[in-house]
Amino acid sequence: MLTRVRHPLRYRRVFVERVSPLTPRMRRIVVAGAELDGFTSPGFDDHVKLFFPDAAGRLPAPVVGADRLEFPEGPPPPGRDFTPRHFDAARRELTLDMGVHGDGPAARWAATAAPGTPLGIAGPRGSTIVRDGLAWNLLVGDETAVPAIARRFEEAPPGLSIVALIEVEDAAEELPLPSSARVDVRWIHRGGATSIDEVLAAVQLPAGEGFAWVAGERDLARRIRRHFIEVMGLPPGHVKASAYWRRGETGRHEVLGDE
Repeated sequence: MLTRVRHPLRYRRVFVERVSPLTPRMRRIVVAGAELDGFTSPGFDDHVKLFFPDAAGRLPAPVVGADRLEFPEGPPPPGRDFTPRHFDAARRELTLDMGVHGDGPAARWAATAAPGTPLGIAGPRGSTIVRDGLAWNLLVGDETAVPAIARRFEEAPPGLSIVALIEVEDAAEELPLPSSARVDVRWIHRGGATSIDEVLAAVQLPAGEGFAWVAGERDLARRIRRHFIEVMGLPPGHVKASAYWRRGETGRHEVLGDE
């Protein structure tokens, strides 16, 4: 069902090429540079670690070891995990969709990024490849999962059925999600009349074998994963759950398993 692929550790220094708004709380930032040669990201929910310049604009380069980065000149710059939204190998351009709400280093950088702004990128270190030939995918997440969900929509084969449940702040955060697959997208507004759990409880999956995925805030991801397995009866090997963030903590990315 799922195949894990590892990649060599690489660090790349790139620069913002262009920026455009997607929603009031999200910007699309395209970075480019010669160091993107050889970049690969075969999994729709891959993540790269972005390193941001400090307040003085400095972005120190690390020494790349076998399995880690070392910043010999002092503490590492702040880093956060993000999904590679799209990579254009011919143009050496990487697209990132980034939230601009909050006061963390990623949100601050995304809100002020302009052409020429530097950025450090490490990874992805590994990819999860979903087997071809499935009948359906069930994708659940909050706004931090939107780039991965949108990428899965774009890359999905025409015969696949996808049901997606996405929790966002309000209607202004809804995005077009083009796909060649058969899709059913349900946007849930945070604090609205219906919760994401209630919408999931009413989902009727298509016939055949499929794959369920959830990503977002840790408590949400844990709760939805349990529903996939304990209520919907899906085998754990047909499920992937990731905590992209956790309330009260910073810089956290965690793949969730049996707990």
